[in-house]
Amino acid sequence: MKKPKWVVQKEQDKKAEGNMTLWLFGLHAVRDALMNPNREKLTLMVTPNAQAKLEDAIAFAGIAPQVEDPRKFRPPLDPGSVHQGAVLEVKPLNWGRLEDVCIGDTAPRVLLLDRVTDPHNVGAILRSAEVLGASAVIGTRHHSAPETGALAKTASGALERQPYLRVRNLADAIRSLQDMGYLVLGLDGEAAMSIEAAVEGKRDRPVALVLGAEGPGLREKTKETVDMLVRIDAAGGFGSLNVSNAAAIALYASRDHT
Repeated sequence: MKKPKWVVQKEQDKKAEGNMTLWLFGLHAVRDALMNPNREKLTLMVTPNAQAKLEDAIAFAGIAPQVEDPRKFRPPLDPGSVHQGAVLEVKPLNWGRLEDVCIGDTAPRVLLLDRVTDPHNVGAILRSAEVLGASAVIGTRHHSAPETGALAKTASGALERQPYLRVRNLADAIRSLQDMGYLVLGLDGEAAMSIEAAVEGKRDRPVALVLGAEGPGLREKTKETVDMLVRIDAAGGFGSLNVSNAAAIALYASRDHT
């Protein structure tokens, strides 16, 4: 009996995922990946200068680097990538299941990204999430930025420490969080209620904040699934925030400050 097409596709996707690797670049991103015992490292290429700067991290990882002449250093990256003489081929991180990552803290905070595809935005969001103590950042497998060297460089090391999950369906992930007791708030500039008003008296509850891409914002399906639409209180009646800035402000506004 022939397997249905969707089963074959699922198996092919899983195999492709298992074979996938990415190249991290830049001293900071490479150092943090080398120091992360959970990161599977495959190939390290460095110039002598970068090797000297990364000496302790290379020793910690126990990896033998390929040392290249700076004039002949041609790593497999986009030409515009600022690699600082260090690139590292790695496997993507596996953070496990949503249910395991989003439970634990007394009042966890989680960020969900609805079609935020720019790796620089996602990298900046991961930095803010780490600084402000979010349990996880959650995107979708399609229509969200995958792990890339550019994302890792913008995240400035946070990619190695801040759980970044990509789920099949965002609405299902929202419902799972609701079942776990999360108050799920969707950010919308047109919303009547501010974040602070929505969490008033509920700051001890787990809160998930859903952010859409700049321009289109949240999809209709997402708006229908969240518990409430909220806005960031703005001083003026014009202008809008970059999604990474909005994520940082929303996280701070929803925190339990007691």
